Amino acid sequence: MYSIAETSPGIKDDEDKDFGEWVFAHKEKDISVILLRYKFPDTSKIIKVIIELLNTQLSELKGKFTVITVNKIRIRDLKP
Repeated sequence: MYSIAETSPGIKDDEDKDFGEWVFAHKEKDISVILLRYKFPDTSKIIKVIIELLNTQLSELKGKFTVITVNKIRIRDLKP
């Protein structure tokens, strides 16, 4: 498991978005990606959203690229 905050602290949003493009462009197989987009003051809110998602849709996340914000969850297929 990798965290952008750990591997690339201070990365700009446009560079962060490049990560998602890279995953799709390289057609990575047998992975699932969960990208968290939130501001530090929203930590408790994002934790609630993640827990709810994992409790209700865990099996649906396999092979998907999931972007989670405090207000929205977007799930896309990674497979072509």
